[in-house]
Amino acid sequence: MRFHRNEAKDWAAENMRGIWAAALMPYGAGGGAMDEAGFRRNMRHWIDDLAIDGFFISGKQGEFYAMSLEERKRSFEIALDEAGDRAGVILSCSDQNMDVVIDLARHAEKIGATSIVVHAPVLHFTTRQDETLYRYYETISRETNLAIAMWSHPDSGYLMSPELCARIADLPNIVAIKYSVPRPMYVQLTEMTRGKLIVSTASEEEWFDNIVELGWRLYLCSNPPYLIQTRHDRRMRDYTDLAFAGEIEKGRAVRDSLNPVRKALSSTRPPEKPHAHPKYWQELLGQVGGAVRRPMLELTDEEKARVKAAFETCGLKRV
Repeated sequence: MRFHRNEAKDWAAENMRGIWAAALMPYGAGGGAMDEAGFRRNMRHWIDDLAIDGFFISGKQGEFYAMSLEERKRSFEIALDEAGDRAGVILSCSDQNMDVVIDLARHAEKIGATSIVVHAPVLHFTTRQDETLYRYYETISRETNLAIAMWSHPDSGYLMSPELCARIADLPNIVAIKYSVPRPMYVQLTEMTRGKLIVSTASEEEWFDNIVELGWRLYLCSNPPYLIQTRHDRRMRDYTDLAFAGEIEKGRAVRDSLNPVRKALSSTRPPEKPHAHPKYWQELLGQVGGAVRRPMLELTDEEKARVKAAFETCGLKRV
């Protein structure tokens, strides 16, 4: 353990920077066992070839809801082993059951993690959530020394208000939030909590503007960092570094040059297949995609043909 909970905010301000990607988890045919070798291969590529700064492990992209508790713990161990000191790792302990959240957090702490993320839970039978949510994060904060990121998104059935997030951010080891909300809400929270909470959102399309206009230094996180980049074409890394260096016009030009890639991805994604689509795109890139787990749906041959055609003409350099 590298810090006490009262030092977590200082640690996060120094270490949670750059591009952090949410890892898809490859599974065997029919949604079988975790492909550990494939996951390790992907992580090495993401770190060594794409220079991604950190990883969000076993969250929604990883299909955590379809994983056993032991699989989630094992994925934590693999990610920390592969990342070592070369990249950051934030482990998703999200669950509807508080005991599971705390069990995962304790395992993360035991194996040497520094940070976890816990999304706002679905709350049945409630129309006002603020006090319940404050107590929820307060309990988790008290149970671990790890740095904790919140995550608010529409899947919970509500959005946490900026005022609530700012209140929770007063807890000593609440350090960040993945805030999947309309831009005015995360702009407000950014201004309310400078110096005590790192605010981010998953939209790659908004990342450049948020660096320039809001002073953000952390992209936390979704899968574009390894879907719109290759070993020979690291334009997201390039425009990020240009923005960080204050070379705004050069960075904007690089950012805009990725529009055909973004369009190819978004225009071919079937509405009910949020995991199968990027996993197939990974395979086209030479990464390990693998199967999805039930009840998620696989792509049809016709859908794959459309994705492949868009991929081959999007302008992403592979050699």
